[in-house]
Amino acid sequence: MVVVPLVVATADCSSSRIVLPLSLDSLELADPSDAHALDTTQAAVRGIAAIIARTFSLPVPRQVTVFVYDGRRAFEQGLIYDARVSPVLAAKLSDFAIGVGAQGQVLLNADVSDWTSRERLRLIAHELTHVSQIELAGGEGRGEQWLAEGMAEWIAFATLERLGLDSVNRRRQSATSGVRHHATLLRGGLDLEAHGTPRAFTAWHLREGTRATYQLTFLLADFLITRKGLDRMKAYFTSFRGSLDRQVNFQRAFGGTIAAFETDVLAALSATTDPTLAGAPTVTAPPPRSEPSAP
Repeated sequence: MVVVPLVVATADCSSSRIVLPLSLDSLELADPSDAHALDTTQAAVRGIAAIIARTFSLPVPRQVTVFVYDGRRAFEQGLIYDARVSPVLAAKLSDFAIGVGAQGQVLLNADVSDWTSRERLRLIAHELTHVSQIELAGGEGRGEQWLAEGMAEWIAFATLERLGLDSVNRRRQSATSGVRHHATLLRGGLDLEAHGTPRAFTAWHLREGTRATYQLTFLLADFLITRKGLDRMKAYFTSFRGSLDRQVNFQRAFGGTIAAFETDVLAALSATTDPTLAGAPTVTAPPPRSEPSAP
């Protein structure tokens, strides 16, 4: 049976938002020919959903609602009323975040200074990956938050690579340089076990800064994907359907404790400018459709 895509845009003047209910049947989604075809929010969400479903075999809900807000205040209200986030957390998130992925929802703050095509596509890919993680885990807030953010960043840059706009390797190099030059991020260890919940990760992120923290989360996920493969990462999130024990699920998926992983990744960061080295093959995204643009 052919499913006709549903794209209905409604404007809510009281909250300064646009609501886009989208049907994302993976059988009907088509890979975008290039980034230029993703010139609207609807096209971008559908095109990126096709990439993450077909290239990375991530689950995409049949129905996703995209909310686009025209400023920080509207975004904050949307987090409260559309995503059902607590007012306290919504206030914190709206101060630094420009996108949130929830169960069957993507919320975007479009009133930002850096809203280039590349950044818009990266953000949508990042948030759609969170939607996929929730599908895998069977609910929100499961799994290590630093790993959820890192995987979302990895998939986002792999998607940009697929579109010829960036590359995983370029992100790996810039992130490694940024993390190693951050004054406090690596000092005294990472204490990843203490930063696993959404609330704890938010506090860590606010203390250390957005740029450095997300560079680090990318490298943590990249380290695991390089050595264990993306399928193990997906299996980790899927394991939360059967157990909510974060420590046990991590050990079963990756063959070691979080503490041991932290030791390994810190050693790699200290030993080389590329933390994916030290004898492991590098896993990269599928080849881009065109040459990456200059940074």
